[in-house]
Amino acid sequence: MQTMPVLHRYSEPRFREKLVRVARAAGREVVEKALWLFFAARRPETPRWARATVYGALAYFIVPLDAIPDVAPLAGYTDDLGVLALAVGTIAAYIDDGVKERTRRVLARWF
Repeated sequence: MQTMPVLHRYSEPRFREKLVRVARAAGREVVEKALWLFFAARRPETPRWARATVYGALAYFIVPLDAIPDVAPLAGYTDDLGVLALAVGTIAAYIDDGVKERTRRVLARWF
C-alpha cells in the first residue's frame, strides 16, 4: 500500500476539527502557532513556498501518527509544537500584525 505524503493530508476542515477538539489539551501556545500559520497562509501576499511549509506543518499537526502520541500526558504535543515553531520561524516574514490580531480574537473566544 502506498502512503500519501503528509502535505496531501492537510485540509482546512480537518485542521479546524483538530483545533476545536484539542485546543485545551494542546494548550494555548500550540494553538496560537497553528493559527498564526493558518492565517498567514491565507494572506494573498504569502508565496507558494511559504504556504507549502505551512500546510506541511499543519498536516503533521492533524495526522494522528506523531513522533510522540498526542495522548501522552504533558509530552503529547511537544513534537507538534516543535514542527509548528519551525514553520513559524521559516515563514515569520508573513506573520504580520493582522495575522496576530486575528489569532488573538480566536484565542480570546476559545480560552
